[in-house]
Amino acid sequence: MTVIPAIDVGPLFGPPSQAREAVDRQLIATAGESGFMTIVGFPADIDTSASARSALLQLFSASRAEQNALASNKTDPSRPLVYRGWFGVMADRASHYDGIEIGPDILHGEVVLDPDDPLRGPTPMPLEAVLPGWRNAVRDYFRGMERVSDALMRALARGLGLPEQSFAAAFDDGISTLRLLRYPVRARSALPDRDIYVEHGGRRREIVGEPHADFGFLTLLVQDRVGGLQARMPGGSWIDIPPVEGQIVVNFGKLLERWTGERIRATEHRVLSSGQERFSLPFFYEPRVDARIAPLPNAEPFTPFLYGDHVWSSRPRLRRLFGERRSGADETIPPPRD
Repeated sequence: MTVIPAIDVGPLFGPPSQAREAVDRQLIATAGESGFMTIVGFPADIDTSASARSALLQLFSASRAEQNALASNKTDPSRPLVYRGWFGVMADRASHYDGIEIGPDILHGEVVLDPDDPLRGPTPMPLEAVLPGWRNAVRDYFRGMERVSDALMRALARGLGLPEQSFAAAFDDGISTLRLLRYPVRARSALPDRDIYVEHGGRRREIVGEPHADFGFLTLLVQDRVGGLQARMPGGSWIDIPPVEGQIVVNFGKLLERWTGERIRATEHRVLSSGQERFSLPFFYEPRVDARIAPLPNAEPFTPFLYGDHVWSSRPRLRRLFGERRSGADETIPPPRD
């Protein structure tokens, strides 16, 4: 495979039909082969246009002080853990980006918050006077990505031969995350002792997003016109994901791979620099923290676990700094690479 499929998912937003069944089959086949696709055909009220993205990216025009006021805290045990929020470029890593993690409270309010659970903490938000209209723009975008994710989730269930609501209950009060990411151009003097270059297409390219597979259910990614995203195909080769205006890139996470007995692939991906600043808006569709993940019918058996434990085990820094998560789960999934 040298290109990933582009799928028109319009029928997923309508009633049962042969066209919808055809999309279900195409989705499940692609999910099990490359684990990557691009999708089009959304309802008109789901806005993936350049203007919708620009409204969200206003945050990167705010002052450094205003951005730092929204900072998350995953590194200092002497202060309250803030799972969401602004984060800066980590100078000691090959990955080279900054941005913000936004939780479901932007759309659903206090019902999804729990002061005793870091994974359900509030998202630090800029004042309306600092970024007028920004919260409403993010709220509308988050709502649209939830709607697309829900349609895909139900289609995947049907494609697996299951009732379409098979996954749905796990997403009531879920902890989905929207990230706004900026990949600035890295100074040539940075990381002189690290090999951050690869050969691709006969060119020497700089890694700005380290290879990884997502740990959640599925990811939606709206890019700008600056390329760089690549997916690793089953044979081991890397292919470019074209940054086409208005399309959404879809990939699947380790949670869904485990849940489906590996019938769906969590595909490794990375970002290479194109020599110019790049932005992306990944949306991670996630269950609620106490959702019990148990084997599906006719899938490979495993010991059930809670989604919150899976998140905790997938983020080694959280375990190192704050200890093991105590939630009564039977077993957690072995942690993937952070």
